[in-house]
Amino acid sequence: MAVLDDLLEDLAAESGALDAVLAPLDAAAWRTPTPAGGWTVAHQIAHLAWTDRVAALAARDPDGFNAMLTRALQEDGATFVDQEAERGAQLEPAELLAAWRADRAELAAALAEVPPGGKLPWFGPPMGAATMATARLMETWAHGQDVVDALGVKREPTARLRNVAHLGVRTRDFAFVQRGLPVPDAEFRIELTAPDGSLWTWGPETAQERVSGPALDFCLLVAQRRHRDDLGVRAVGAQADQWLDIAQVFAGPSGPGRSKGQFA
Repeated sequence: MAVLDDLLEDLAAESGALDAVLAPLDAAAWRTPTPAGGWTVAHQIAHLAWTDRVAALAARDPDGFNAMLTRALQEDGATFVDQEAERGAQLEPAELLAAWRADRAELAAALAEVPPGGKLPWFGPPMGAATMATARLMETWAHGQDVVDALGVKREPTARLRNVAHLGVRTRDFAFVQRGLPVPDAEFRIELTAPDGSLWTWGPETAQERVSGPALDFCLLVAQRRHRDDLGVRAVGAQADQWLDIAQVFAGPSGPGRSKGQFA
């Protein structure tokens, strides 16, 4: 359980860092539009709160989660995620922030209780508790990026980005499948410069298909929070180059991403 414990600690730290940005905001700031079309700061946090809540449900009551998902698809179709964000965004900011705090605490407790080897149902393939914790950290960081972009707040990258980068590497094949493209048959070498200047690597050193650059830029790319042309991530090899055009670390259909030069 040491790996899960470390991930839950990182998730709590990432959530706490975003919480510290949100806590001083007045009601008007919560209504600030974010780069995600139609979503304010409140929508972003409502989405995190709801997703943490249903992830805890998946951990504690898989049948209940599956029933919720079936009901949501029947009632709202493919728009149910946006619908839930809209509902949560109508709360008063203090109430919404308190709800997110409670939901993320409940999620941490629920994941800690998942037995070793246990799988949780989800919107994509089932996943273990450690993978769910990593996915929730990624979403918290990514939606937090939307919040700080909207508010004009600068945040320093941390070693927690390794979790996001790792998930970005692991979802390589998913990005191709999502678009109906052939999955690469070659192994990739990924070399990313961490915030402290050290090197994070994945894949064999001898791989011909290679990706390199700052870890922060790679995470922004796979989370589709920056346009590729505005980042320092580089590819060697046709398959690696294609991946950087379509990479996505999140489940579900790919969105429009960000425009070139939007955050240059």
